[in-house]
Amino acid sequence: MADPIPERVKKIWEHWNIRGALMFSLLLQILLIFFAPFRKRTARKLVIMMIWSGYLLADATANFAVGLISNVQSNSTDNSDLLAFWAPFLLLHLGGPDTITAFSLEDNELWLRHLLALIFQAVATGYVFVQTLPKNKVMIPTFLLFLAGIIKYLERTRSLYLASMDRFRDSMLKEPDPGPNYAKLMEEYASKKQANLPTQIIMIAEPEKGSNTAGIAPKIIKLDGQLEVVQKAYGFFKIFKGLIVDLIFSFKERNDSREFFNSILAEDALRVIETELNFIYEVLFTKVVVVQSKWGYFFRVLSFSSVVSALAVFHFHVNKQNFDGLDVGISYALLFGAIGLDTISLFMAIFSDWRAAALKTSGKVSDSCWKSIAACFKTLTVMIFRKFLSMKSLRWDKIEPGVECTVLVTPLCFRRWSGRISGHNLIRYCLKGRPNRICTIKKHSWCYGFIKNVHQCVVDRTEKIIRFTHMDTPIEKLGILKDKVIDFMGLKDFVDEIIYVSIEPFTKELWEFIFTELQKKSLFADDPETAKRICSARGDWVLQDNDSDQYHGLMPYVSDVAYDQSLLLWHVATELLYNKETDANPKSYSHREFCKILSDYMLYLLIMQPTIMAAVAGIGKIRFRDTCAEADRFFKRKGLRSNQEKEACKSILAVNTEVKPIAVKGDRSKSVLFDGSMLAQELDNLEKKWEILSKVWVELLSYAASHCRANAHAQQISKGGELITLVWLLMAHFGLGDQFQINEGHARAKLIVGK
Repeated sequence: MADPIPERVKKIWEHWNIRGALMFSLLLQILLIFFAPFRKRTARKLVIMMIWSGYLLADATANFAVGLISNVQSNSTDNSDLLAFWAPFLLLHLGGPDTITAFSLEDNELWLRHLLALIFQAVATGYVFVQTLPKNKVMIPTFLLFLAGIIKYLERTRSLYLASMDRFRDSMLKEPDPGPNYAKLMEEYASKKQANLPTQIIMIAEPEKGSNTAGIAPKIIKLDGQLEVVQKAYGFFKIFKGLIVDLIFSFKERNDSREFFNSILAEDALRVIETELNFIYEVLFTKVVVVQSKWGYFFRVLSFSSVVSALAVFHFHVNKQNFDGLDVGISYALLFGAIGLDTISLFMAIFSDWRAAALKTSGKVSDSCWKSIAACFKTLTVMIFRKFLSMKSLRWDKIEPGVECTVLVTPLCFRRWSGRISGHNLIRYCLKGRPNRICTIKKHSWCYGFIKNVHQCVVDRTEKIIRFTHMDTPIEKLGILKDKVIDFMGLKDFVDEIIYVSIEPFTKELWEFIFTELQKKSLFADDPETAKRICSARGDWVLQDNDSDQYHGLMPYVSDVAYDQSLLLWHVATELLYNKETDANPKSYSHREFCKILSDYMLYLLIMQPTIMAAVAGIGKIRFRDTCAEADRFFKRKGLRSNQEKEACKSILAVNTEVKPIAVKGDRSKSVLFDGSMLAQELDNLEKKWEILSKVWVELLSYAASHCRANAHAQQISKGGELITLVWLLMAHFGLGDQFQINEGHARAKLIVGK
């Protein structure tokens, strides 16, 4: 039988397999160190998938190359010295760049697997090296690179270990606190009683600092620059990172945070929160904890010095005449690549938020010459950091003159999160309509524009195929078959998210509205019970806060139904009202637009982000599917097609709902389509319906934010971030939640003798 693979192809493979794997591995390291941080800045599927692919391929390629080197060296003695020299580079690559150690939180739990992989890879690399002894011409640079590779791989393994949930929780546990010496105190108490002395035990409360009087807003302060923002954020990060593992905090910590956030503007609060989330991201998904330490700096200097020394020895002391010129060139490429990657990592470490947080911006003036020089150097360093951090500060811009909408336009390379709000709309989805935006950003950086154009090209091509298969022709059957195939492969949600999810830019007005609503509630949450009651509100707090009885009729739509049912009801009602009327001022951006954006966003979370909403979703997806099925049947009967949302909403509102749907259909179907229509008709009779409706949506958002699992919020930080995560952390800083249960250091027992 003839060999299916030609001999020429075999020779090309044998000559280039190791060399190609080495260069491809180096290329992956370069791509990861530059592009891995983009996953916290954008939520686009294409970018996330590219980073995910690079992350998996980097380890697979390095492991594959080590196996090839070991196999080739066992079968041939040609070029064995350089093969042994190349093997430690793969250990360096397995250590990975500083910008990514884990792709998801689950990867951190596999630190033990990486430790075992380190041992096996070190043994394999050592075996390749030992086989070349004692005549190895590049023995010294090979050993130096082996040392650097072990250090790099250990850095990654330890980073994974420190970021694992159990170890992360243990790192935040304080020293055991036995409390006052109860036995000794009671012994003294008993002895005084036996002596017939009037004795009592009292608790002396220590004065509290930072407590705020309920309902009284403190004086507003403004943070000067981004350096002060980073340092404030780092201080809160050290305390509130315990939220990720569900730790509890003292009331003193609550009061300090609450007082600070009640005294700053909404924009400054956003700057602090997004920086704080950036610290959380770097702790969980990068090497920052290992690198930003004394031992981390020591081993990083040792590793870098080893690679530089290996380059010097290889260049000046190794006789390379017997080596192939191409192989020598590959060796130099690997050496310079390793040095370049370490240099970039060093630059990132020096100009990171962690170094900025450690800077002291003020100090005592000294007459000593050396101390004066040190003070000047510190002042210069502070100036450099202020200038560098100013590039990461929030930037806002009007979409166009006259529009009452200010959007976030911070360049993508300097963002700390995606700065976007996704949306999913039930009516538009049932009509197979194209997503549209309320606000459209016209100014983009070239990087953002490139990513957007590539992503939009994929979306457009996929959408054309889908629309083509929804024609009123025999091809419609092909469309049904296509849907079944996609559903069978488990890609329905993935395709739906690409085709039907809209993207709204994050606006300053919306954030200020959410901040103001939560701030008002924070001023009333002076005790933990009230704070818990506010967090448990799903719209009822707003409706009960109004004196008018006309709002009380809406209570059953929030208090008598499950959260997921309430969310769908209010979503349908919001969409019906939004499409029923046309805004008198098309350039306005107020409560009506807030309702639309938050309504679509909450449905997006419920349907497209089940991990985040798992704790509150209930049977939300079943209700959504049943509602879509009823809407599809209704729209087909009315002959409605895509981009006819307004006509569809008017048709739904025109249906007679004098009899409740449950009395006609029973409870088998969980559809809420016409229940939402009934709610819309009641809301339509209110004077300030959009203002009330927007406040209800903020409560629905804050309820989900405070009740979702903390690790789900942490996971989302690595996928571009979400508005719900910002709200979650803001609520914690406002003291709205049940995480504050310790009276730490506010009281002590004292034995009093006599009256």
